[in-house]
Amino acid sequence: MSVLFEKKESSGDQVELVKFKELEGKIRVLIEEYSKVKKRNQELEGLLKKKDGELEEVNGLLKQLYEERDTVRAKVDSLLDMMQDIRVPG
Repeated sequence: MSVLFEKKESSGDQVELVKFKELEGKIRVLIEEYSKVKKRNQELEGLLKKKDGELEEVNGLLKQLYEERDTVRAKVDSLLDMMQDIRVPG
């Protein structure tokens, strides 16, 4: 028996010991739940980093496609301007 409970245990002491054990059990449950939540949070942070990377990649591709579209549009406009100078005999 520990030093805290050396004296003869009365029913009041037993109640306190039971309450202490209940508190200890609840604290263990909280610690376990905290560990689970912390692990899940780390998993979600990893997924978020992965998705951020994918989003950045897609945004880069989209930017490249817009630049290509603008280049093609400029070439088509240039060709249309050149065609206006051509006179078709009617």
